[in-house]
Amino acid sequence: MLVTINEDKTTVEDSISVNEKPNSRRRMNPSQLQLPKPCSKRIFFFTLVLFFSLYYILTTIRTITISSSSQDPHHHHPPLQEPSMHHHSSLQEPSISHYSSPPEPSANQPSPPSSSLSYFPLCPKNFTNYLPCHDPSTARQYSIERHYRRERHCPDLSHEKKLRCLVPKPSGYKTPFHWPESRNYAWFKNVPFKKLAEFKKTQNWVRLEGDRFVFPGGGTSFPGGVKDYVDVIMKVLPLASGSIRTVLDVGCGVASFGAFLLNHNILTMSIAPRDIHEAQVQFALERGLPAMLGVLSTYKLPYPSKSFDMVHCSRCLVNWTAYDGLYLMEVDRVLRPGGYWVLSGPPVTSMVKAKNQKRSLQKEMEKLNDVFRRLCWEKIAERYPVVIWRKPSNHLQCIKRLKALKFPGRCSSGDPNAAWYKEMEPCITPLLNVNDTHIRVLRNWPERLNHVPERHGVTISRFKADTNLWQRIVVYYDTKLKFLSNGKYRNIMDMNSGLGGFAAALIKYPMWVMNVVPFDLEPNTLGVVFDRGLIGTYMNWCEAFSTYPRTYDLIHANGLFSLYLDKCDIVDILLEMQRILRPGGAVIIRDGFDVLMKVKAITNQMRWNGTMYSEADNSFDHGTILILRHFEDKTCVLDINIACSVVCAKYEAEFRPNMSIVVQALQPLLRSSGTATAPHRQA
Repeated sequence: MLVTINEDKTTVEDSISVNEKPNSRRRMNPSQLQLPKPCSKRIFFFTLVLFFSLYYILTTIRTITISSSSQDPHHHHPPLQEPSMHHHSSLQEPSISHYSSPPEPSANQPSPPSSSLSYFPLCPKNFTNYLPCHDPSTARQYSIERHYRRERHCPDLSHEKKLRCLVPKPSGYKTPFHWPESRNYAWFKNVPFKKLAEFKKTQNWVRLEGDRFVFPGGGTSFPGGVKDYVDVIMKVLPLASGSIRTVLDVGCGVASFGAFLLNHNILTMSIAPRDIHEAQVQFALERGLPAMLGVLSTYKLPYPSKSFDMVHCSRCLVNWTAYDGLYLMEVDRVLRPGGYWVLSGPPVTSMVKAKNQKRSLQKEMEKLNDVFRRLCWEKIAERYPVVIWRKPSNHLQCIKRLKALKFPGRCSSGDPNAAWYKEMEPCITPLLNVNDTHIRVLRNWPERLNHVPERHGVTISRFKADTNLWQRIVVYYDTKLKFLSNGKYRNIMDMNSGLGGFAAALIKYPMWVMNVVPFDLEPNTLGVVFDRGLIGTYMNWCEAFSTYPRTYDLIHANGLFSLYLDKCDIVDILLEMQRILRPGGAVIIRDGFDVLMKVKAITNQMRWNGTMYSEADNSFDHGTILILRHFEDKTCVLDINIACSVVCAKYEAEFRPNMSIVVQALQPLLRSSGTATAPHRQA
């Protein structure tokens, strides 16, 4: 059953622009028809058609009504009673058992005066590329030691003047290229930064050609193209066998390495900090490749232990031998037993001709080899331009060596999977010892996707039930959103991924999913996600995500708002979703009806168009579904709703008994324009 919700009057608390006072916030009054900006010719034409259609329908109804009254003079119509729509804060929200219909308004209360929603304002233009937790304007107050300045530094959640505005898109923004074309092209206006193209011109990272960027597949270690570089690695590692599925690329550039590995069904998490090159991660995401802001500095990387089959560094500018090899110990933590570490660039000395430079690099390489000996890693190949090491599958042979070398021992306390704002530890994450008789071996891809992980305490029955449920839910989502095969959605965010069932159900489509698990959720399931051959990260949704604005096409939130109702204001979570969602993108929220009522009231004030589908409509065990669309020309959509409101209000008193006919007749027109399903009030 379709449940349509339309509030006539709500408010946004603390919805204040950084340059506006509370009394100066922008309001739209339907009776005044104050249009913020001219609509496109297409929208203007649709508005005219809508007006003529309304006029024709209402005139026809009037004729029928008069004719009916004259034929039956003894028929007396009861007096009309106009129902009133309550203010959202006083609306009695139904319990979760009342999904089938929205609450009925009282007929005894007077109708409120006509007023409009209080909308969130747009942020100033200089907030177009706003990074709340990686803001360069505030980073300078932090120490440069160990690159701490490039860590996450989020705004104070208790600050009274929170930024409550909508991040605007840049002037001239265009819909990104669809996959796979996006792998090679991106619009300059979407990522208006020339610096990287200028600095890395000779290395073929990215070129600016006219109105678009072109990605030729080069890099600092492979200016001639990534293919030859990967071919060298493939002579040593079985990249095409399925045994290597998840890769971490540190200092990723524009993610050309990860882009090429997709040819071998390898999924790469590309990370880089926000630095002088500007927008490396934004370029990667604009190309449709998995990436996020990240740096090896003070805190652990936001991933569980034993997550990646391979870690790669190509001139990533990390001082691997500093702090007694602390950063390599962190790589050791996230690398699977038997996993590989691939290094290119300094201190690899091949092809270096200057004697002094070669001597210096050889000395640095010896320091690196010493750290690896203490980690019990084995060098398995050194072929220009790469050196490859392998992590042991157990520490049985290393225990005596660690004692003899007086190297920091194995980590003995704490959960190795806990990594959210946890400082790196100078110790080695323990592996199997002599008393372990059962060795866990991951299946090759794609078998591992549906193989029950042997860690994390997941039962076979729970795993299979979750997998089957999400297969059905995704099919149902597609009946409402049509997102699986239209090529529009490439970058997907699952804000509360659980066991990764949603991402697993999308695996055969040209999409990738950033699986996010709240850091304090019990049980912690992010390890399960990685064991299935998927990728993701820990997160606290009371803060901003480590990504640029406009980087995801579709956001999925299953039970997320119920989880955070008592932790922080859900307004801030929704505004963060607006920041990272691309214009023209969509949001799917699955939660309790009462929770979605609150969410829908807020998204109305963000000018997002939403439709709720009740549990009775989808036949699942729990949860109502809210699908939201973020239209590129939100103002014009709003103008049509306002115009519709005025016309309906004019005829409402006289034709209220037949208003449902008007609404039903207008449904096809309204859906084609992407407007709300009811023009003014529900009849």
